[in-house]
Amino acid sequence: MSKKVHETESDGHAPSISKAAYKDTLHKLQVELVKLQRHFIKCDDKILIILEGRDASGKDGTIKRIVQHLSPRETRVVALGKPSDRDRTSWYFQRYVPFLPAAQELVIFNRSWYNRAGVERVMGFCTEAEHEEFMGSVSNFENMLVRSGVKLLKFYLDISKAEQKRRLRDRKTDPLKQWKVSPVDDQAIKNWKAYSLARNEMLARSHNPTAPWTLVRANDKHLARLNIIKDLLGRLHYTGKDKRLIRPDPQIVFAYDVSNLENGQLAK
Repeated sequence: MSKKVHETESDGHAPSISKAAYKDTLHKLQVELVKLQRHFIKCDDKILIILEGRDASGKDGTIKRIVQHLSPRETRVVALGKPSDRDRTSWYFQRYVPFLPAAQELVIFNRSWYNRAGVERVMGFCTEAEHEEFMGSVSNFENMLVRSGVKLLKFYLDISKAEQKRRLRDRKTDPLKQWKVSPVDDQAIKNWKAYSLARNEMLARSHNPTAPWTLVRANDKHLARLNIIKDLLGRLHYTGKDKRLIRPDPQIVFAYDVSNLENGQLAK
């Protein structure tokens, strides 16, 4: 990246990027995404991307930039609402299965079955037994998907408490973001520590070689978006790949390791 980057306030997170450099790099990466889509349609690939993270961590904005120039026929974004009474009495993964990708499709889950490890756990929307059943079976479920040919990528977007407060406050005052305002928003701050503990357990128990977690330091929305796109492009095969362009910054996007929980790479 040729254009100069400058430091943000000293919050321990990555440097920022100029608006011009961001737009230029994003355009080039979106061209790469179109190349990827042309390839997975031709090869009958099934791609599933899971985006998890704290409230206001930037999932919506990242998804918008990924799908912006892709064919809507082969691209789907899944963001399920509250489970119905029938959902609550069904096998937990059952409500997600109909939305899994078929051949030639890329599907992005804006939150996923990991709701049970995060929001449901912290807010008391599931029992301890239901949570434990989920944690004991999620890796087997994902391994089955991968064995069936699904290319699965899991990203967790992490932000600081101060940044989350700022973004949630902005939601309430921005008329264009009113659809994002939720009664759960205030609970996100009040239950910060509980969400941190739930995140730590989720990552530790559901990270495995077949379906690993990739962590994203997302205090800077622009850099997070660019580096998530770079990382997924780097890990998926397609012809005509610009390998120099798609190298992610390892200070922003990196593979989960248990040491991340102790060395300050994740917000506590």
